Amino acid sequence: MIHDAGLIERQSLHDTVTSRLREMIVDGIYPPGSRLPERVLCETFGISRTPLREALKVLASEGLLELTPNRGARVADLTAADVDELFPVMGALEALAGELACAYITETELAEIRALHYQMVLHHKRGERPAYFELNQQIHENIQKAARNPTLIASYNNLSGRIRRARYTANISTHRWAEAVNEHKEILEALDTRDGARLAEILKRHLRNKCETVKTALKELEDTAADRTDSSLPLMGEG
Repeated sequence: MIHDAGLIERQSLHDTVTSRLREMIVDGIYPPGSRLPERVLCETFGISRTPLREALKVLASEGLLELTPNRGARVADLTAADVDELFPVMGALEALAGELACAYITETELAEIRALHYQMVLHHKRGERPAYFELNQQIHENIQKAARNPTLIASYNNLSGRIRRARYTANISTHRWAEAVNEHKEILEALDTRDGARLAEILKRHLRNKCETVKTALKELEDTAADRTDSSLPLMGEG
């Protein structure tokens, strides 16, 4: 059997393709506004167009893609209005997960989150942002799992891709990064003491702060794009 690093095994093909594409969008391989080349993706994954198009429909339902008849899939733009709509919902979901996790988390699960936290802090000290963000995401996902609520997890997962893409959009400052690490320290302390009300408030504040960071980044991108447009226009009297 011939193996290729890009090929996908046949088991759970639909979920695997969806997950792979979601990661490519979130990581910025296909930035907002870009179109997804179906033929290239099929060749890369070693699949037919049917599972690919099924995956595109799922990602469109999550708000990551826009599907246009006869024009294919396009990565959706992210606006400040999208962020204002999305982050309060995620904050509420995270707060509820925090309350439930404090009631149901086991010592083993808590130990796993604690280990992830300390490793994440180490990446922060080293300035290793991709590794830091990966562990950050794992911590939030582990809190969701500890909540023991499948409906909550399904709702969270349906929105988490858009949150992660927003996070990658934001060029987080050194000051805000340090604040986020301190917030995660508070999250761990609240879990340790099983203080659900406190953890819910911390998680909501954590998302609010992240929301403002992303909106600032989007504003900077808009201003940069406007400056480029202005500089490309001919001056009065030219031409």
